[in-house]
Amino acid sequence: MLIFTGLFVLMIGYLVWFQVAESRETINNPYNARLETFENRVIRGSILASDGQLLACTKVEADGTEKREYPFGCTFSHVLGYSEYGRTGIEELGNFQLLTSNAYFAEKFINELKEQKNIGDSLVTTLDVKLQTAAHDAMGTQTGAVVVLESSTGNVRALVSKPDYDPGEVAAMWGELSSSEDSVLLNRALQGLYPPGSTFKTITLLEYLREHPHGAEDYSFQCSGKVAVGNSSISCYHGTRHGELSLSGAFAKSCNSAFAEMGRSMDVRRLRNLTEQLLFDTELPLAFPYKKSSFSLKASDSEALHMMTAIGQGDTLVTPMHMGMIMGAIANDGVLMTPRFLERTESYTGQTVVERYPVTEYGSLLDAAEAEAIKEYLRLVVTEGTASALLCDPYTAYGKTGTAEYSSDKKKSHAWFTGYVTGDKPDLAVCVLVEGAGSGSEYAVPVAKKIFDAYYGIE
Repeated sequence: MLIFTGLFVLMIGYLVWFQVAESRETINNPYNARLETFENRVIRGSILASDGQLLACTKVEADGTEKREYPFGCTFSHVLGYSEYGRTGIEELGNFQLLTSNAYFAEKFINELKEQKNIGDSLVTTLDVKLQTAAHDAMGTQTGAVVVLESSTGNVRALVSKPDYDPGEVAAMWGELSSSEDSVLLNRALQGLYPPGSTFKTITLLEYLREHPHGAEDYSFQCSGKVAVGNSSISCYHGTRHGELSLSGAFAKSCNSAFAEMGRSMDVRRLRNLTEQLLFDTELPLAFPYKKSSFSLKASDSEALHMMTAIGQGDTLVTPMHMGMIMGAIANDGVLMTPRFLERTESYTGQTVVERYPVTEYGSLLDAAEAEAIKEYLRLVVTEGTASALLCDPYTAYGKTGTAEYSSDKKKSHAWFTGYVTGDKPDLAVCVLVEGAGSGSEYAVPVAKKIFDAYYGIE
């Protein structure tokens, strides 16, 4: 009797837990046939920007045909996703809510008597139309990705991946889109893995400061434009001779020679521990499908690989979203907030809030003192270094540029910028990646500037 009573209690407990924690995910599984029942009873709800602007809706034709429409066309393509030929983006993340109706009881009752569909709930996202449009337009026809995060909340204000597509035309263009040579359906912001280039020097700098807690003031390096590595050499960008540099000067001017020398003597075990602390080779707190960033340096690897890794080359690979999250944590005194795409679900009329999605803290990636120290170096990149184009009175920008080689042809490189802006508005962390463009200061920084200017209303 005790055994059967215990089993019964466990079964009831599991059913309650399943209904609270697991039922929505199970129902939302694309292989669950129950979704067809939802679609037969409910008109798919709308997706809204944080200010209420319509991003996606379902138009019902006179003959009852339903067509999903996206008023901004390709501007929000990868973050909104599509709902035909499968689902991606927010269309997938909020599928259960969009196919659930919390309209007034009387309205639902009358619709059921008339055998008419009810209107699904609306999803209010964290997306900002002005910032998304600025990021999308700034990228132009270039291939790459942009991530914009509010560092104190984790709110995703913009997410762009290029090339893009019109979600409303997916059904008509599926064959072309699914077989495109430029992988147009790939969300490069979360699933594109790239060598980080000099943006990784932020991590190398942090490790150097940890290994030399009192050595920053005494640091000095004489840059001749390159440093020998076996039978080859590592050069500064365009072979620039930086001359005598302090630690802050080496970082601001992104001196490859100085950071390669740091990598030569750096404790690999400690550097690996730091990358793990910063979520390399680790599950990220993201609701969308993503790729893990990877760091694979070992103590037994060649000296050349140690030096290349320290400047963001070697075998290290990152996603733009991950780099944006690291920068967001630095801006937020070392604390990473879980990236959030949804603010709330409300009835289609907007009069009833069905569910709110809270701001959540993931945890500390580095302590507040370390974050404060890194901020000073990031600011120098803007005031004295490679991101000087971001000097502006209405706001204060911080960041790191990067130029990442990705092939044997050293003329080919990805352009990076990762940083944040502070002022009289919530801090905004930004990561820009432009594939195969050239230097970060020339191609990625202008994209970030247009986003910062749009945020602060600068024409």
